[in-house]
Amino acid sequence: MSVYDRYLAGRIRVAGGALPETVAVVITERDLLAEGAFATLADCLGWAFEYGAELVVVYVSVLDEAAVPALRSRFEALQTPRPVAVRTPGDETRAEAPVQVSIGLGGKHEFATAVGDLAGDVADGNLGVAEITEAEIEDRLVFPEPPDLVIKTGAERLSDFMIWQSVYSELYFTDVNWEGFRRRDYLRALRDYQDRQRRFGG
Repeated sequence: MSVYDRYLAGRIRVAGGALPETVAVVITERDLLAEGAFATLADCLGWAFEYGAELVVVYVSVLDEAAVPALRSRFEALQTPRPVAVRTPGDETRAEAPVQVSIGLGGKHEFATAVGDLAGDVADGNLGVAEITEAEIEDRLVFPEPPDLVIKTGAERLSDFMIWQSVYSELYFTDVNWEGFRRRDYLRALRDYQDRQRRFGG
């Protein structure tokens, strides 16, 4: 760790619930084509757990669906500090692992599938319209846990990421491209998060 990284680490408050428990990282398919991209990802997961995260969600936006199987294989082979659950289009079972990866499974589709499932329960008489709550929707999501902090490198857009879950998340955008993302960039995201006053829509 460099002197500057140690300085940043020293400014991180570790007590009082000030660190995000659920961290999400938004990466593009293009990001992952860069040399060393998966090594950077493995490092980032390590930093997240080192600084108090209990869950990390990695969302990969995909333009070419033909690339999904190869990306899935790379993620399933990735050496990470915690178990990984990977979900791709067509997967509807909940992701339950400390590291959850969404490859091309957009937030709009995930939400629409949950609503369709609710509609089916109503049509079958298993659920009344008045019983449809936020909890009922969240119970049907593949990635139900709302992120405390969402980190996006490069362009300032979320790329259809967790449109339901991230409504109250703190968003951190950096112009550092994924291939250049380092420990200090993660620590800067944590410092920015700690400097904010979370309002949860209030």
